[in-house]
Amino acid sequence: MRRVFEEELNDLHIRFFQMGKGVNEAVYKSVKAFVNHDKELAKEVIIGDSVINKYEVDLENRCFELIALQQPVTTDLRKIVTIMKASADLERMGDHAVSIAKSTIRVKGNKRDYEIEAQIAEMSEKVKVMVQDVLDAYVVSDRDKAEKVALSDVAVDDDFRKIYQACIKQMKADPEIVLGASDYMLVAGFIERIGDYVTNICEWIIYLDTGKMTELNTNNKNDRLFKGQ
Repeated sequence: MRRVFEEELNDLHIRFFQMGKGVNEAVYKSVKAFVNHDKELAKEVIIGDSVINKYEVDLENRCFELIALQQPVTTDLRKIVTIMKASADLERMGDHAVSIAKSTIRVKGNKRDYEIEAQIAEMSEKVKVMVQDVLDAYVVSDRDKAEKVALSDVAVDDDFRKIYQACIKQMKADPEIVLGASDYMLVAGFIERIGDYVTNICEWIIYLDTGKMTELNTNNKNDRLFKGQ
């Protein structure tokens, strides 16, 4: 029975990692589509979201089955709970990638600011690295690496603030860029939220190791709430 349980648990880990790779690809494609105004690539992200959703539903169902049939306790139960919670965070990240893709399709000839678009691309690259690093940390249950990944979100939050301020400045200076800048602010906000979900997964990795929930980057979270972001 123990061997069967470990095999099923290992299969969950593999499926979670595959889901994570799919989400990371969706985030990368969605931002690339937005910056390049590539509506076909944006549609590809939207269509592909169904695969990510299926992964999340499948993982949740398998986790419930394992709990019901194997009745795991302590460390084994924490492993299953971590997969359930972290996969839900991945699914939300995929939803934000879809939101970015929809912004791409919605844009129709708005005036562009290539400097801000470059900032958005740079911000998304940081998040892409965060997603890959948190998946690597998850695979080996590396608590130290998870904490370092979470710290990376500080730079992402800072990027969001800079892009937001740049957009406000441009909107005041040039009324023609108001629509385009509004989309820039929305997309930067979606990317920032993806970074937050990566931090959530980091917290679940620490929970897996310690059995305790630990809030990371609390100062940034409080700052976001204070500013209504």
